[in-house]
Amino acid sequence: MSDILLPPEAVIPHRDPFLLLTEVTEVTSGERAVGHWDLTGDEPFFAGHFPGRPTLPGVLMCESIAQLGAYALLSRPDFVGRLALFGGLDGVRFRRQVVPGERLDLEVELSRVSARAGKGTGRASVGGEEACRCELMFVFVDAA
Repeated sequence: MSDILLPPEAVIPHRDPFLLLTEVTEVTSGERAVGHWDLTGDEPFFAGHFPGRPTLPGVLMCESIAQLGAYALLSRPDFVGRLALFGGLDGVRFRRQVVPGERLDLEVELSRVSARAGKGTGRASVGGEEACRCELMFVFVDAA
């Protein structure tokens, strides 16, 4: 069963130009989430990565997966007012280039969550074809 869906800005603290999550389409608070990031081609990083062959940087794919994970976590009432920070990334694999105009579909499953930290796995794909997969580790801190 999915929880109430709010815009990403209503749940996570990220803002333009570093909000890498367009919409969340499914969430089970503290457990899993599904969403996407629409790449318009106007994002400034495309101009320099790489001129003549714009490509979404892999680290930003990982960040967009992490933002979706943060959404799933911070949807829990007991985590409101907290921040989920990267504790690490493991098993990262990039399988396909992502280019301007594509939609990056995202999914995250959280496997362990405590009051201080947690783990999860995430996947990014385009048109059903996997672009990135990673294992996330995160720690919680109080928001400023």
